[in-house]
This record gives sequence, C-alpha cells and structure tokens, in this order.
Amino acid sequence: MVRASQLLHPQREPAVPRPAATVLLLRDSDAGVEVLMTRRSATASFAPGAYVFPGGGIDAADAQAHDLAARRPTQADARLTQAIAAIRESFEELGVLLARHADGRPVDAQEVAALDRHAPFVAQCRQHRLLLSADEVFVLAHWITDRDLPRRFDVPFLVARMPAGQVPVADEAEQFEPVWVRPADALARHAAGDFFMIFPTIRTLERMAKFASVDAVLAACAGEQPLWTSCPRAGLLRGAEARFMEHESPYGELALVCPDGQLLHHLDWRTDAPVALLRNLVRVTAPNPGVMTGPGTNCYLVGDPASGYIVIDPGPEDAEHQQRIWRAAGGDIRMIVCTHSHADHSPGAKPLQALCDGKPPIVGLPSAPTARAASHFVPDRVLADGESLVVSGGGARHTLQAIHTPGHAANHVCLVLVEDGLLFSGDHILNGSTTVVDPPDGDMSAYLDSLDRLSAACAAQGIAFILPAHGHVLGFAREAIAHLKSHRLHRERKIVTAMRNRPAGSLDEWVELAYDDVPSRLWPVAKRSLLAHVQRIEALQLAK
Repeated sequence: MVRASQLLHPQREPAVPRPAATVLLLRDSDAGVEVLMTRRSATASFAPGAYVFPGGGIDAADAQAHDLAARRPTQADARLTQAIAAIRESFEELGVLLARHADGRPVDAQEVAALDRHAPFVAQCRQHRLLLSADEVFVLAHWITDRDLPRRFDVPFLVARMPAGQVPVADEAEQFEPVWVRPADALARHAAGDFFMIFPTIRTLERMAKFASVDAVLAACAGEQPLWTSCPRAGLLRGAEARFMEHESPYGELALVCPDGQLLHHLDWRTDAPVALLRNLVRVTAPNPGVMTGPGTNCYLVGDPASGYIVIDPGPEDAEHQQRIWRAAGGDIRMIVCTHSHADHSPGAKPLQALCDGKPPIVGLPSAPTARAASHFVPDRVLADGESLVVSGGGARHTLQAIHTPGHAANHVCLVLVEDGLLFSGDHILNGSTTVVDPPDGDMSAYLDSLDRLSAACAAQGIAFILPAHGHVLGFAREAIAHLKSHRLHRERKIVTAMRNRPAGSLDEWVELAYDDVPSRLWPVAKRSLLAHVQRIEALQLAK
C-alpha cells in the first residue's frame, strides 16, 4: 500500500453513496431492442437535463413490501428490495407498473390509471391486492457514483420487459419526454449533442447495443449477478473531464495519483515535462511514440530531494530527454537502472551518467549473446536477483528490490518499490497492449514463468499497482497479470489449432489463422511472438 506520506494530494473522505435502483424497461422492435428513457428536470439536483432510465432512492417501505412481491427462488432479499424500488419508481415517474393479480393476470392500463402516482405506493398495492412482478426484474449492472461527486449513489441497473398495453406518461415534475430509443441511436444522438446522458448511462447503452432481443438480455442476466460492476474515476484530458471504468487504461493511474477521487490529474501524455505520480515518484516519457512504444518509453525517478533519485530506464539516446531526466532529479541521481537492453530503454544510460556528478553506477543485467546488435548492453554492475537498491534521507527510505524476469528479453529485470507496493514492469507487462516475445533473446516459457513470479511477488508484498515502460499505470496488479497470462495461453491454443489444421504450414499461414482478430498490418510484429509460441509448443509437444 502506498504510504500516505507519499501521496500528492491531501486525503479526503468521499461522500457516502446512498442506495438507489434504476430499471431499463425494454421492448423488441423491427429495428432491434428499444429502451425507455426520460429527461430529468433542468433543476434536478443530480444529472439535471440528462436522459436517464427511471429510478431513484430506495425507501424503507421497499424493504417492508417483500410480501407484496413475487420472487425467484434465487433472488436474494437485497435484490428483491431493489426490484421493488425500481417498480415503484417507474410507476411514480412514468406511470408504468410491473404487477399482476393473484391469479396471474397482468394489470391493465385502466387499472394502472386508477392508481394515484402521488399517494403511498405500497398501501395502494395492498388495497388493490396487487402482486409486484419483482420476479421479472433482473440485475444487469452495478454502478457506484464517482468519488469526485458531492452526491453519490450505489445503484443496481435492473432490466425488465415493458408490460404489454401500458403507455409511459411522465410526471412532468421530475421527468419529462419519455422516449423509446435504440441504444445505438441514443449514443449517436448524444454524440451529436442533442441527447445529453451521463457516463453510466452511456456505458450501459454501449453494452446494451450488442444484444439482438429482449430475450437475449434477460438470458444474459439470469445468473443473478451483475454483468459488470464499476465505480468510475475521473481525470483531465485535453482540458476537460474524462471518466473511465476499471478495465480502461487510465483507471489505475487515477487510482494511484488521486485515490480519493480528486479531479486533479492530467492524463495527456507529456514528453516535454516530468509528470509527478507520487511525492517520491516522477515519470518522464521519451519522445519516441510508435507502434512498438505506444506513447513513448517511460522513465521513472524514485526518491525525493532529500534522498536523491534512482532512475529506471533512461530511454533511447536523446540529449533533450536525458536533460529532462537530469533536471527532474535536480541533478542528484544516485543510480541508473535498466530493466533490459532494448534500444528504447538502455542507450540513454551513459549520456545521463555523463551529466551527473559522481558518476552514478549503471546497474542491470548484461545483454545475452542472443540479443540483437542494437541491444548490446554492459552495466557497471550486475544486479542480482532479489538485490535491494536504497536511497534515503530526510527520514524517508525508498527501496527497489530486483526480480529477474527473462522472457521479453533474456536480461529483463523488474523492480518493486518495497515501501509503497509498486511494481516497475519494464516491457514485461504493458498497459494497452501485449509485449512482443522475440526469439532467440525472447522465450515464451520463460516469459510465462516470470509472470508467475511477479504474481507471487504481488501477493507476498501487497502490490496493487504496476508501472509499465509504455502506457499509464495499471491498477489491480494480480488481476492484470492473470488476465495477461490467460490471454497468452488463449493465443497459444489458437496457434496449436492452426498448427494441427496445417501441420506443414508456414509462420505466415499460421499467423493468419491464429491472429485473425489482429489487424493484418500488425502480423509481421505478431509473427515474432508466434515463433516464440511455436518453439514452446514444439518443446512441450502440445500440438500432437
């Protein structure tokens, strides 16, 4: 866990989320699934003027009305309460009632119209002996409002089929203009600027757009668990607020820099200036963006003005880039570490060292004989597996512990910032793409074994964040590693299938089959990792 003393921004307590529920009322049309939406009042305290799904806060009476609701055997009490709240809100806001009589007959439009939308809901249902159709309401997603907002809600997004024969009518107080709309059309209208929606609504409709029918939606939700759960995070991108879900690239960086949701961190890539991530951690990105390097190669400075700095991956030889690193450290660089010897990581070490007083040692692993000529590297000192590199001063200590991780390169090393539970992954783990494993210096079995080592280190040392050499900080470290390994093994299974289907095939033929989900322009790069997989498959006789 990151030390509180190293956080950039003062800690604060985000607002406590209030329990609420919302429901997507769905119907089939010739054009596909349509969802009922309504526009919130321009004076509403939350999401004014936005098109939303009906819903609102959960009342105490909702939890006391279980005897009035039909339920599935697998429907938990909490889910039943949420379904009742959603049914109540859809009635109060739009005059739509999911209910039936004791004999199973659905309520008709006249019966619904006879009810008072402003009178106590539960009392009316008891009076008319109505059974709420909570068993026909399923959970789709679980959203928790972003930490930066003053009003927050903990909201299941539920789904139900629109009852036949009923017509939505807005209350004209909180809700206006009920409209049936295809998810794709709502998204297009929002993009055009005439159908304003908030982030969770947008993301929900993006996923809803993939379903062909209401039956398909309800079948996907039959497991009683949300298809996704999210508490988004917000940062600044191109001068405007931008929000991200957990699986999106910037999320981990926002969680590291602004853990309590402060809307302060700029996500635009800077190669002209250092970017502070913690008080003891600065990133300086090299101006070498590309297909293989993403936004550029990240150099990290660990330490503070009192302790001096350890530099990780000084990047390609670029005089201005090395000058920026030197200035970011105030000239006080104690060590230079190279995670491996590739041309976008280690060539800047010697020029940076030359800028410094005292000639700080360059440490790492020497390139192996299998390395390409452009990746030749000889450190001043070999970094042992498990070795600790320490800078300290002013009462603070910053310790980097080395973990040898061959695979991407034979001399690859990852580093753990022990006091703060951070993993510097070099090229072994990237954000936004998978790394290339290029034989003979790259080895797929060694790469997978190294992933297991890193996962074990994360578990043992409480590591939550991964700082890659390319891309934003990754959160959920162990989950990210598990996902990466699963992806590699899934790709390997596709390669095994290709090899079995075309036993005399070439790499070009196999890459076309096994990387059919990758743009063909990237196949020449993919072919390098394909070869590494083929060598592993043949060594382990997996294609027999």
